[in-house]
Amino acid sequence: MPFIYPHLALMPDAHLGLGATVGSVIPTLGAVMPAAVGVDIGCGMIAVRTQFTAADLPTDRKPLREQIERAVPTSAGAYNRKVVATAAPRVAELEALAAEAGFDPASYARNWQLQLGTLGSGNHFIEVSLDETDAVWLFLHSGSRGVGNKIAQAHIKVAQAAMKRWWIALPDPDLAYLVEGTADFDRYVAELGWAQRFALLNREEMMDRVARQFGEWVGSPVEEQERINCHHNFTQRERHFGKDVWLSRKGAISARAGQAGLIPGSMGTASYVVEGRGNPVALESSPHGAGRAYSRSAARKTFTHDELRAAMEGIEYRDTDAFLDEIPAAYKPIDQVMADAAELVTIRHTLRQIVNVKGD
Repeated sequence: MPFIYPHLALMPDAHLGLGATVGSVIPTLGAVMPAAVGVDIGCGMIAVRTQFTAADLPTDRKPLREQIERAVPTSAGAYNRKVVATAAPRVAELEALAAEAGFDPASYARNWQLQLGTLGSGNHFIEVSLDETDAVWLFLHSGSRGVGNKIAQAHIKVAQAAMKRWWIALPDPDLAYLVEGTADFDRYVAELGWAQRFALLNREEMMDRVARQFGEWVGSPVEEQERINCHHNFTQRERHFGKDVWLSRKGAISARAGQAGLIPGSMGTASYVVEGRGNPVALESSPHGAGRAYSRSAARKTFTHDELRAAMEGIEYRDTDAFLDEIPAAYKPIDQVMADAAELVTIRHTLRQIVNVKGD
């Protein structure tokens, strides 16, 4: 594409995706490709380090998993029955941001307010983990849910229509772009920014609920020692190699020097709390996770329920073959991804799961 500057950065966890590989960092001048940002706008991670250690935890972890599943709606299409007290100020903030941006999120998803505080499905998860010192971390992965997806899909179609209108031939229709200075571009950036904020607040709301459930299970409120919240599907203005660019990270996190970040493994494997090294060639970015080695359909044909059980031994999770396409063997080895990212981030903590919550 003619507006790439100065180069692309491909992350160690890269795998096929719509418009661009997941694991792409794409700097552009005067244009943005909506499909290369991703359809789950603002998807990312949040983690909280608690004051607890493994020695403080009850032996039976199943009640905690079930409490979390009751507190946080999971699975595709699931949403809250009402806007709860903790979600209300976040919804109010988003309503004000939408008014400022000049659009109504309900035009994309009527019940968007009820989606705030919901997990979704696929590789989204909630985990309780222990670090190398046995400190307890609460960790989750989610994005902008149905409303963000519909915003993204709408603007991909707008960009594709613009290419046809201007007789611009592309190698692939998902490389369709919006040009800075046009009304379509301004509308996309405004709604993109809103969806990114929705995704961040969605994670905050879920984490607050998880912390409450965890505190009730342990018998003492969570005292947060640290909280990290980072996107890995987003676009923002940044300066690289002497120019201001739109930097789209699709399946990659910002890794400026000293910046805290989160890189999850797959279901049943390690996750990492990291610190960015500000690598300029990598456009101050790092991988966002393990990256798929098998498609979902291929994983279901290749692996068995017994293999999933073996991979999840010692971890409390909902034992169902619905998660077969999330088996760790369907992903690249996270330890290899982290070794390949050694010039991009420094590992601060290595987390091992003891409880896993997912939606099917």
